Amino acid sequence: MVDLKRISTDPPGDIKKEKAEEERLEHLDRIAELQTRLFASKEKAILIILQGMDTSGKDGTVKNLFTVLNPLGCTCAAWKVPTEEEQSHDFLWRIHKAVPAKGMIQVFNRSHYEDIVVPLVKKSIGEKRIRNRLDTISAFERLLSEENSTLVLKFFLHISKEEQSTRIEKRLEDPRKKWKFDPSDLIAHSLYEEHLNAYSEILDYSFEVSPWRVVPADKKWYRDFLIAKILREEMEKMDLKYPPFPA
Repeated sequence: MVDLKRISTDPPGDIKKEKAEEERLEHLDRIAELQTRLFASKEKAILIILQGMDTSGKDGTVKNLFTVLNPLGCTCAAWKVPTEEEQSHDFLWRIHKAVPAKGMIQVFNRSHYEDIVVPLVKKSIGEKRIRNRLDTISAFERLLSEENSTLVLKFFLHISKEEQSTRIEKRLEDPRKKWKFDPSDLIAHSLYEEHLNAYSEILDYSFEVSPWRVVPADKKWYRDFLIAKILREEMEKMDLKYPPFPA
């Protein structure tokens, strides 16, 4: 079983910040080139899912990693509490409308996994429905992968309770970050263990098509480096090519 309590939120000791930043920039240059091929060929798509507790750095990841991409070929969706209309449909209804078309990269800041995490923490639905939702999500991601040639990359930004507390305090102290603070941040912090257990259960489920990547996120520089590294490696495997010159 996946036990996030046993997985470090800090970078490995042999990774140095300066070297990681140098390599991150190299990865971003290559990602930008590969994105151009993806957009030009319009044969495949990429869905990047960022999950993590409050203050784990989902917004920062979007800002620091994806600003190098051509906005014509990259969009981002930030998922909030479902609206009344969304709640009247199945839980994937709003998600399916936002998946990327071929040629596009779509970034999800939070995602359909909120419909697993929140019920697990609040204990609002039973284990059978949780399992049904996980099975449905697995089938959904398989559909994207096999029917629409979509690479689904899922990152869990793993932050410690101590670092989360520090970042909440900074939000309250920094005038540039106060707008991000919500009283619910304190509630979420008090339920840190419950959230960690919920994510452990999700990560323990077997997602054969789109496995989770746990990203130690206490150090922002390492978070950004590792995600850029993984994204570049996965895009290289896609064998992206420019379309042939028209005859």
